[in-house]
Amino acid sequence: MDYLDACWFIQKDLRTNKKLEEMKMKLFVLAISLLTAISLQAQTNERYIEVTGTSEIEIVPDKIHYLIEIREYFEEEFDGKSKPEEYRTKVPLSEIEQGLREALDNAGIPNSAIRTQEIGDYWRQQGQDFLVSKKFDITLTDFNQINEIVKCIDTKGIHTMRIGELENKDILAYHQEGKIEALKAAQRKATYLVEALGKRLGDVIRIVEEESNNAFLFAQSNVLSSDAASFDNFRTIKKNYSILVRFEIID
Repeated sequence: MDYLDACWFIQKDLRTNKKLEEMKMKLFVLAISLLTAISLQAQTNERYIEVTGTSEIEIVPDKIHYLIEIREYFEEEFDGKSKPEEYRTKVPLSEIEQGLREALDNAGIPNSAIRTQEIGDYWRQQGQDFLVSKKFDITLTDFNQINEIVKCIDTKGIHTMRIGELENKDILAYHQEGKIEALKAAQRKATYLVEALGKRLGDVIRIVEEESNNAFLFAQSNVLSSDAASFDNFRTIKKNYSILVRFEIID
């Protein structure tokens, strides 16, 4: 076989392989088209109802974060006669903190439950000295402890007192319970709607957990108060759940 014959055979093989590849591609496209047609036909014939079930759970916290911010002040602020420009005697932050810790101790709060959150500066008025502030995160187990703190504390130097986080060690179990209740609510709703049309509810086709505002494992409030009674609306952690469910409809 000479050089020209060899080239002819190589070109023939290449053309044959190319045709085989083209045939394979056509068969693949045909198979995809058939599967798509079957899927569309199934969807067209599918009868279903889609409903949303919701639930709400209230959880009693077993850990309460009570936030107290202290801030330097001037003694003249409380004499009832001095004007701001006459303020001279600044009470240092260390003295205010010592008084706070003594009050917390008298209220039965252990030192281990007190954590320093942050320290900052504050301009009381332009042109005057900085007033230094400090925040404390106090871990409580009972809302009644707030009353005890209020009874013992000297409000001078106390800038704010509020509830921060509410926690429960079994929060994940409560999440599960809330989702199950939402799913059951969806089933009940779909059942009476379908039965009203003389049909029956079939199998579950799809379940979608809808987004909620329960991204955190705690509830937070901006209540500024010194009285535990003011926290009545914040004594529980409220969680809301929503589940979208698609059910088959059968005769």
